Amino acid sequence: MFQGASSLNLDAKGRMSVPAKHRDALLVQGEGRVTLTKHPDGCLMLFPRPEWEAFRARVAQLPMDAHWWRRIFLGNATELDLDSAGRILVSPELRSAAGIQREVILLGMGSHLELWDAATYATKEQAAMMQGVPDALKQFTY
Repeated sequence: MFQGASSLNLDAKGRMSVPAKHRDALLVQGEGRVTLTKHPDGCLMLFPRPEWEAFRARVAQLPMDAHWWRRIFLGNATELDLDSAGRILVSPELRSAAGIQREVILLGMGSHLELWDAATYATKEQAAMMQGVPDALKQFTY
C-alpha cells in the first residue's frame, strides 16, 4: 500500500531516486521491476510489476470505443528496473508528456504511485480545493 507525498528532484539525466519507504515496497512486490506510463490527468503512474500486470489486463479488455485509452496507457508504458542506487530513469518522452522539469512530487495512491511536476500538482490541487467538496465526499466522515 503506497501512501504519502515526497518532494524530489530529477538529476540531469532524468533519474529519480525512489524514497526508501517506497523502494522497499517495490523491491518486495516486484523485485524492483516497475512500469511507468501516462495518466490522463497529466501525471505519470508508477506501478510495481504485479500491479501493472493487473492494470494492463483490465485496460486490454476495454471496448473498442476506448482504443485511444489503450494507446495512452499501454502504448506509453515503459518497463524499468530500479538501479543499484534505487533510481529510475524517466524517459524524455514521459517527462515531456507530464510537463516534468526537475522538481517533482511522488504520491502514494494505494496500489501505485503518481509522479507529478511539482508546480503542476500545486496548481491542480489548489483548483480542486477551490471547487469545494464533491458530492461523493459529502457523506464521508473524517
